[in-house]
Amino acid sequence: MQYVYGIHAVDSLLRQNAKAVQRLLLQAGRNDKRINALLELAQNQGVTVVREPRAGLDTRVSGRHQGAVAEVRELAGSGADAASNIWGEAELLRAVDEKEGAALILVLDGVTDPHNLGACLRSADAAGVDAVVVPKDNSADLTPVVHKVACGAAEVVPFVRVTNISRTLQALQSRGVWLYGTDGDAEQSLYNSDLTTSIALVMGAEGKGMRRLTREQCDFLIHLPMAGSVSSLNVSVAAGIFLFEAVRQRGNHGK
Repeated sequence: MQYVYGIHAVDSLLRQNAKAVQRLLLQAGRNDKRINALLELAQNQGVTVVREPRAGLDTRVSGRHQGAVAEVRELAGSGADAASNIWGEAELLRAVDEKEGAALILVLDGVTDPHNLGACLRSADAAGVDAVVVPKDNSADLTPVVHKVACGAAEVVPFVRVTNISRTLQALQSRGVWLYGTDGDAEQSLYNSDLTTSIALVMGAEGKGMRRLTREQCDFLIHLPMAGSVSSLNVSVAAGIFLFEAVRQRGNHGK
């Protein structure tokens, strides 16, 4: 059995993909406003609700559940219970073809830490990206930790798993999407880059950066100027900065 836990993550799951929830487990004795709101939402969606002591919830998940744990049939994948934001390469390319205006895509090349993936999804949602792309192998997946950290973004941001990330990047290039790879040794600064066209921002793995083949495939390599003694930022922090510079340049901030 898999679980999604935490107030925000469970609320988003119930709103976006209630059919995947077998039962909602709410902490016994808690009747505060946020728990009661989840109870009402679950009942309206036809989801079974069970009250369980906090100690019981603690044994099911290792993270801070806030008194709410959803038992889930299938967190991600294909089939009738799959969330509508779980895409394959075909859905990604169709979305690019049908996009009116400049596309903004985040590609995570081998990000394996679920906390980083969750935080990247949260930033991607806030920046209004069209999709987040990851390789099927050597990458974090939509685990309960990712759902918790993403605070609802994992249920709404189009999440694309691809078998061959190089092939996907080539397909994006053929559709007029420019590939901007992030590299601390790049000569070109983020702030001297034109991010107003259709772009895919490519971020590498924690510590290692992009794989060599991915790096060579990028149209541009850009870096984030660092003024202090720290040489690099966490991938999720860096992703947020790069994405919101694109948002700023496009003039669609402040919505």
